[in-house]
Amino acid sequence: MGLLSSLLTLPVAPVRAVTWVAQRIVDKAEEEYYDPAPVWRRLAELEQQLLRGEIDEETFDSREDELIDRLAEIAAFRQQLP
Repeated sequence: MGLLSSLLTLPVAPVRAVTWVAQRIVDKAEEEYYDPAPVWRRLAELEQQLLRGEIDEETFDSREDELIDRLAEIAAFRQQLP
């Protein structure tokens, strides 16, 4: 039956291949989007900018809040993974 089912599903093989490739792309995109390392680097850069006087305290606080929210989003996503 394996040979027969392979022959019958042969016309949809390109669709399965495209679906497989699309899923790999989605997986890689999610891996990069939900990587906390760039967010931590940006937080460190932001702190250095504050210490050097390149930004004021208000700007620092608002950007820091955005980055912390992003880290929370990443943590929530990672908790949902199997």
